[in-house]
Amino acid sequence: MKKYISIVIAAMLAMTGLCACRRSSASDEKKLQIVTTIFPEYDWVQNVLGENPSGAEVTMLLDNGVDLHSYQPTAEDILKISTCDLFIYVGGESDEWVEDALKTATNKDMVVINLLETLGDKVVEEEVIEGMEGEEEEGEGEAEEEPEYDEHVWLSLRNSSVLVDSISDALKKIDAKNASVYEKNAASYKEKLSALDAKYAQAVSEARVKTLLFGDRFPFRYLVDDYGLTYYAAFVGCSAETEASFETIAFLAKKVDELSLTKVMTIERPKHKIAQTIIENTSSKDQKILALDSMQSVTSKDVKNGITYLSIMENNLEVLKEALQ
Repeated sequence: MKKYISIVIAAMLAMTGLCACRRSSASDEKKLQIVTTIFPEYDWVQNVLGENPSGAEVTMLLDNGVDLHSYQPTAEDILKISTCDLFIYVGGESDEWVEDALKTATNKDMVVINLLETLGDKVVEEEVIEGMEGEEEEGEGEAEEEPEYDEHVWLSLRNSSVLVDSISDALKKIDAKNASVYEKNAASYKEKLSALDAKYAQAVSEARVKTLLFGDRFPFRYLVDDYGLTYYAAFVGCSAETEASFETIAFLAKKVDELSLTKVMTIERPKHKIAQTIIENTSSKDQKILALDSMQSVTSKDVKNGITYLSIMENNLEVLKEALQ
């Protein structure tokens, strides 16, 4: 990955020379450039901008359905980051490329938001719970790795409220004349987040079931922690695995029976092979498969069609209600 990024940065530097010539003949008036890596960041920025009094241009890098764990930046992406006024990224293991990208930044006044750093002690390490397949162990002689933190912080409405404040502060810094607008927009949006958070809490308090079982990877740790739910799953949230072992399938199927669960959960994907196999190994074999959207496959087309962070979380609430019946 490091070698790949070095090649991309070399290509970017060559492009920078060309772009500098073009910019020299352009208008002196420069619009604010905001670059986000993933959809939730992009949508939060749009809500804080509101009617966008400064005419800021906002870019979402992961806009074609490739999720955070598989993304590799292009030379064009690196260039956008290098020259932007505000850059927002998650900051976990999947974003290791960012450190090198920021070293090439030509805008030395750039404001950078790292979601994990912003949330501080609210960030949790990925956990391997009973029945879950762990990641491959390190080879002999390899240095012990740093703790792997759960990157999916956006799936907590409470985290989102903190991050919206951070975005508002950043916008006020790079566009002070519109500071009051951004502060007002952020406050209004946070009220919507808080109202939806209350609906989640009520739904869980009224639920018959308090456990979710995922025949998939599990990126919803922050969501279940917010509302005191327990869970079982095949893989951790950042796992690249697509095939579960017989032991994992058998364990999860037994849990479905023990807990009398009528739903088996997945994340948003076209195929649900593991969930289907779990159901086939239960006593009744009649559980329903439900999908919660982790927002890792949102495309620019989805955005144009009106998808928002709140609309996805509202839909997830309806799915959760059904899952907990």
